[in-house]
Amino acid sequence: MATSLLPYSFKNGFRQRGDGTPWTADSKKTVDNDEPHWVTPPSSEILTSDIHNSLGLNTIRTWPSMYDGTNSPHPLPQWWKPESKVDVLICGAGPAGLQIAVSLAHKAVQPLIAGRADGVQPRFLETLHSWGLATEVHEEGPLIERTAIYKDGKKLFFNTSHQSDSRYRGLHIITQGQLERIYIRDLLRHKILVERQTVINDFHVEPDQSGSSHPVKIMLKNDKTGAEETVRSKFLVGSDGGASMIRKKLQIPFDGVSTDIYWGILDCKFESNYPHAWVFGSVLSSKHGGCVIIPREDGYIRLYTQLDTSITGPIAQSRQAKNNTEFEESGGHVDAHSVTAEEVLHQANKIFAPYELKFDSPLSWFTVWKISERVARSFSSPDCRVHLAGDAAHIHSVMGAFGLNASILDSANLAWKIGMCAQNHAKLSTLGPTYDSERRYHANRIIHVSGSYLRFICNSTFPLADFTHLNKEWPPLPQPQKYQPAEGKQEEDLNFLKTFFENNAAFLLGIDADYAFSVLTPQSENLAIAPRNGVRAPNPRVCFDHEKTGYLYDALTGAARLHLVIFASDLQGPIRQRLSKLTAAMSDRSSFFQRFGGLSRFNPVLVTKCIPHETTPLLASDGLEVLKENCTVIYDDRAPDEDAHTCYEVDHAKGAIVFVRPDLWIGTSTFLDEVEELDQYFGEWLIPANAKMSQANSLNGAESVDNVSQAKEVKEIDVASGVKGVNGVNGVNGVNGHE
Repeated sequence: MATSLLPYSFKNGFRQRGDGTPWTADSKKTVDNDEPHWVTPPSSEILTSDIHNSLGLNTIRTWPSMYDGTNSPHPLPQWWKPESKVDVLICGAGPAGLQIAVSLAHKAVQPLIAGRADGVQPRFLETLHSWGLATEVHEEGPLIERTAIYKDGKKLFFNTSHQSDSRYRGLHIITQGQLERIYIRDLLRHKILVERQTVINDFHVEPDQSGSSHPVKIMLKNDKTGAEETVRSKFLVGSDGGASMIRKKLQIPFDGVSTDIYWGILDCKFESNYPHAWVFGSVLSSKHGGCVIIPREDGYIRLYTQLDTSITGPIAQSRQAKNNTEFEESGGHVDAHSVTAEEVLHQANKIFAPYELKFDSPLSWFTVWKISERVARSFSSPDCRVHLAGDAAHIHSVMGAFGLNASILDSANLAWKIGMCAQNHAKLSTLGPTYDSERRYHANRIIHVSGSYLRFICNSTFPLADFTHLNKEWPPLPQPQKYQPAEGKQEEDLNFLKTFFENNAAFLLGIDADYAFSVLTPQSENLAIAPRNGVRAPNPRVCFDHEKTGYLYDALTGAARLHLVIFASDLQGPIRQRLSKLTAAMSDRSSFFQRFGGLSRFNPVLVTKCIPHETTPLLASDGLEVLKENCTVIYDDRAPDEDAHTCYEVDHAKGAIVFVRPDLWIGTSTFLDEVEELDQYFGEWLIPANAKMSQANSLNGAESVDNVSQAKEVKEIDVASGVKGVNGVNGVNGVNGHE
C-alpha cells in the first residue's frame, strides 16, 4: 500500500470511488440513532517519506490499536499477560522476526514479541500457504510474469519470466509494510502482541550443567518508560538487522565485502515515454550505470537508480566517520539529506536516455542505500540456544528479491526446529546444528548469484565475496558468472543473460534450494523416489473428494506436523502386502509412528491411484482400516504423464513413504515395507512421546521415561509460557516498511 485508502463504495456490486469515511461509525447511523457497541478505533495519518518532491507530501493511514502492539496509545487488551519465563524470545520485529513468531504460533508455541521488500517468490508463498496466509499475500499487488531489459536506449530482452511448476506462478508484489500487517493480524488471532519500544540491554546463556530449563537470561529495557525487566528463555533469536547486536554479542564475524555501489530508491508514480515503464526489468547505460523497475500497486513504481559515487561517496564517508565498523559491515541506509529526490531522478534520466521520466505523484518513499554482501560465519551459538535470522545473518543486493525471500526460508527452517525442541519433542544436540548448516549454505549461494547479476546491471567489476575458505566441508557452490563490461557489445550481454538465467532461474524463484546431507537429510543411494533428500518437495495437483481438487501441499499444512506422504498406487497387488506391513507398524507401540507421538506429531497422507468410490472398499480389509482411520486420503486421478506418482517417480509395485518436513523440504524416503529405516531415522533426532526430559538436561537430547500424563503437563506449560520477542534495533513502524 503506497498511500492511504480513498473512500470507496460497492453499492453497484463493484468497487467505485465513494465519499466520506464509510469505515467510521458516524457514516452508519441508523434512523433511530441506535449507538453500536463496536466503535471504530482511532486512526492516524503518517508521512511515508522523510524527503519529498515538488508535488507534495504522501501519507498513509494506520491503526495504532491494531499495529502498534504495546506502543499503542490506547488501552491494551485484557488478555495480554506477558510472562517472565518463555520458550523463545525474538529480538527484531521485522519480517524475519514476525515470520518466526507466526510459525511458532501455528505450532502452539505461543509467541510473545517485544521489539521494510518488493516481490515475493513462489517458494515464499508456498511456505505461507502452510500457515494459511498465502491467499492474503498473493492477491495483494501486481503479478510479475514478464521482464524487459534495455541498454543504451535499445531493447536487449523482453519476454515471459518467473515461470515455474509452483501453483504461485510469477513474482508477487507486496510492500513490506503490508506484509508485516498481515503477520501482526495473524498474531493477534493467536493472542500475541508485539512489544514495541523494548530493547535488549544484554543477555547471557548459562551452561547446560546449571540445571536451568530456561538458560538464556535476557535483560530488557523499555525506551519509552525506562522500565527494566529480566526474562528467561529457552531460545533467543536475533532478527535485529544488518547491524545486529545479537551477532556482535556472540562475536560472530560478518564475512564478505562492502561494495562501492549505491542505490537511490524512489517509490512514486512516474510519467514516461519509456515503452515498458510499468513492466518489471532494468534499464542500463554503458556510461551511467543501471536502474531497476518494480511495478507496485495502484500505478506506483519502485525505481532503484545506481548513483554517481562522486555524489554519494562523501556522504558515505561522513556516515562512516560516526560508526566506521557498523557501516562498513552492514551497509544499508545512508543519511543522505543532501541528496534530493530530484537529483536521483536526474541520474535516472541519464540512464534512461533517450527516454525520459517525470514525477507524477508525491513520493511514497525515498532513501539512499549502500550495498554490502555479507554472511555471518555462524547462524547459531555453539550451544544452539541463540540463533540469527534475516539481515542479522546475511545481507546482499536487491537483485533476485532475496532479502525478504531468504528471510522466510530462515524463519520456516528455524521455527519448526526450535519449536519442537522447546516442547521437548526433539533433541537440540542433533536437530539444532542443522539450521546453521542448511541456511548458511543457501545464503552463500545467494551472495554468488545476486552479486554477479548486480555487477551486470551496474556495469561493475567490483570483486565478489569469496567464502570458499570458510566452508571447506560443504559441497562446492556453483561458480558465479563473471561479467566483463563491454560498451556496445550486445552479443556479450545476451550471452550473459542466457547463461545466467539458464543456471539460476529456479534458484531466483526459491524452488531450487537444496540442503546438504545431514541427520535430517541423510545421503542414500537406495531412494524410493526420484527427488533427492534435502530438496523442495514437489507439489502436484491431486483430488481430495468428489467436489474438491487442489495440490498436495493443501494436505501438508500446519507448522506443527511431520508429514508422511504414503504413495500406495491402486492399493492392490504386491503393494497391498507392503501396505499391510506399514499398517501393522503404525499400530505397534514400539514402532516409530506410535513411539514418537502418532497423530499428535505426524500427518499421514495416503495418495492412491483409485478414485473415491473405489477406495472405500479397498481400505476396509487386510488391516488397511488403519490407513482410513489415520490418514488424509487423496486421489491421484490425473493422467499418468502428470500425476503425483509420476512426479515423484514412484514404483507402483513397491510404493513409497516420503517424509516431508514442516518447511516442505524432503527429509527422507523409503519403500512401504522398510519401516525399520524410519525407526532409525526419526530415532536420531526425535524424542519418544512417553519420555520426559528433566529440567536439568532439558533440550540436550537426554531422555528419561515417564508416563504420558506427565508429558502432557509439560506441553501445556510450554504453550502457556509462550514465546517472547523484542523489537530491538530495527523494530517495525507499521507504516511503509521498506528496506
